[in-house]
Amino acid sequence: MEHLQARASLAELTRAEFAQTTTYLNTATCGVLPRRSAAAVRDLVDAAEAGRAEGFGDFGTVAAARASFARLTGVAEERVALGSAVATHVGLLAAALPAGAEVLCAEGDFASLVNPFEVRGDLKVRYVPLESLAQEVRAETALVAVSAVQSADGRIADLAALRAAASVYGARTLVDASHAVGWLPFDASLFDFTVTAGYKWLLGSRGASYLTVSEEAQESLSPIHAGWVAGADPWASTYGPVRELARSARRFDEPPAFLAYHAAARSLALFEEVGIEAVHAHNTALAARCLAGLAELGHVPVPAPGSAIISIPGLGDLQRRLLDLGVLTAARAGNLRASFHLYNTEADVDRLLAVLAG
Repeated sequence: MEHLQARASLAELTRAEFAQTTTYLNTATCGVLPRRSAAAVRDLVDAAEAGRAEGFGDFGTVAAARASFARLTGVAEERVALGSAVATHVGLLAAALPAGAEVLCAEGDFASLVNPFEVRGDLKVRYVPLESLAQEVRAETALVAVSAVQSADGRIADLAALRAAASVYGARTLVDASHAVGWLPFDASLFDFTVTAGYKWLLGSRGASYLTVSEEAQESLSPIHAGWVAGADPWASTYGPVRELARSARRFDEPPAFLAYHAAARSLALFEEVGIEAVHAHNTALAARCLAGLAELGHVPVPAPGSAIISIPGLGDLQRRLLDLGVLTAARAGNLRASFHLYNTEADVDRLLAVLAG
């Protein structure tokens, strides 16, 4: 009964909050902005256009987004730093590693996660298959960096095995949760660092991103881009050197992009209302329906058990045809990628399958 009530509640919220006019199966590229979030952006733009004080942006709304993200990912609010992009957060972490340090990554992982380590030029970045990542941790490994869910094909990393292996050798862990938080239950407190883009499954816009830093790992980082907002008392830190940085992870904050965070605060609140477990059940049920239909059509997706992302080898060229027919997917690594989220329905899945059937 509770499961049915959750599904009904999710369906009701979807009708109220989303206005997409396409068969939108491309959340892994960018999420659909809820009505409440779009309204918050319009309000801020209108106030800025009119020259009203509230058009400057509201730090209280930014703080609400931080607190909401913390609750969704199981960490204390003090462990969350705010920024604008995953690559910027990872660059901060890369800058803190000593020359010659080994960073262990999964082959084919997203560039924003791995490239900041590469461009250092003096780090040993080693790539191994995702499935053997935990087995490849060794005494020389300083940091293991991996996406919780692979962008290209939806494969889910064995994070429990990775944590266990890293603890044996004393390696720190960095998890990119950009394709997890928002549909997959995820506990950021289990890792030294996590990074999350806010414009995909969290249904915000570009310009909002989240870094979590464990209390133990915080002192390993230097706040190289700290400005006045990173001060213990930001409004007393606006001129001259910042005398005292925040003692929390807020010391790693970037100045907020207010339009993005006004949207993010509303979108994150939506997830707290409906619950990640309900979204997870909904998304994976749609993915299972799609997998069954693809099997009937003779298509074999990349194996990604339990994922909300389905990637079909050899069909990437169909992405443009699908787009012309109002079905939004993505072409990644030569594959056709479909991703399912809370605003999708069984009718969306069936529409995709009907087009693929010709």
